[in-house]
Amino acid sequence: MIKKILLGTYTKRKSKGVYSIELDTEKKTLGDIHLEAEVGSPTYLDVSKDGTFLYTVLKDGNKGGIIALKKTDDGTYATTDVYTAEGSSPCYISYDPKRNFLYTANYHSGEISVFKTDENGALELTDTIQHSGKSVHENQKSAHAHYFDLTPDEKYLVACDLGTDEVITYTVNDDGKLFEVDIISTAPGTGPRHIVFHPNGKLAYLFGELSSDVIALSYNSESGTLSHLQTISSIPEEHTGFNGGAAIRISKDGKFVYASNRGHNSIVIFAVQEDGTLELVDYVPTEGEIPRDFNIDPSGQFIVVGHQDSDNLTLFERNAETGKLSLLQKDVYAPEVVCVAFV
Repeated sequence: MIKKILLGTYTKRKSKGVYSIELDTEKKTLGDIHLEAEVGSPTYLDVSKDGTFLYTVLKDGNKGGIIALKKTDDGTYATTDVYTAEGSSPCYISYDPKRNFLYTANYHSGEISVFKTDENGALELTDTIQHSGKSVHENQKSAHAHYFDLTPDEKYLVACDLGTDEVITYTVNDDGKLFEVDIISTAPGTGPRHIVFHPNGKLAYLFGELSSDVIALSYNSESGTLSHLQTISSIPEEHTGFNGGAAIRISKDGKFVYASNRGHNSIVIFAVQEDGTLELVDYVPTEGEIPRDFNIDPSGQFIVVGHQDSDNLTLFERNAETGKLSLLQKDVYAPEVVCVAFV
């Protein structure tokens, strides 16, 4: 079976925009890379439910924003609408198929935003909330929203703010207006970056970019609140050099949590215990520099890792019983990859 992967990138050196690559699950190999759309630094992306529209962040000179592209009859993408404003582009974008909303988080401005889109790919800003605050790390002098997405029950939205050490829950109404529900603070210097939810709808796992900690949380779907269960490091004690936590994923069966380390250049594997806490399984070298993002294929058999600095993808096979990874490929060219999305 052939599975398509979209790759978001920086366009600072060799990259031209959004790329795609195919995973052959029978041969267990990644194919040749293909440029899908020329876009300035499309560092995060999402697609509509039927795959017709591609939504990605955009950098255009001194402006930043988002762009909607529609797949044409010949398989290429054509721009349907662009929204930009002075300043930096968002670092995260997610599509809500139920409400036809797009949610973005902007690291540099500390803002989260909601956009409405339609069947023609038009974009309309409906709300923006400015986070405020700071914390103890040198990278926490102001708010830095890094993630903004739906909870699995689609009742709430969760925003991770790396600058303020907060995870904030919101609701959104039919007009695309946001309302704050709850705030949970992490230990000073954590730098909340991304969060994943367990399939049981009762647990979540937060990754701290600055502390390299994974935080297990309980999730109350009635109130939209999160509560601390455990904090565990994503790197071994003997690693004393730089490390920045990056992506975090969970297997579909909820048995294993994976997170990527930039600096240690590894994937850490945790087993989920009955009480929701995590137990270390293994550290696996990613065979590249700065594994900014990775993803598990829909079958759960493979993991593809994208490297920002060494311009390569790494392919692993995943053991569903042990959670461990086996290296299949490590030299697949892909420039400045910072987002890996199966479509």
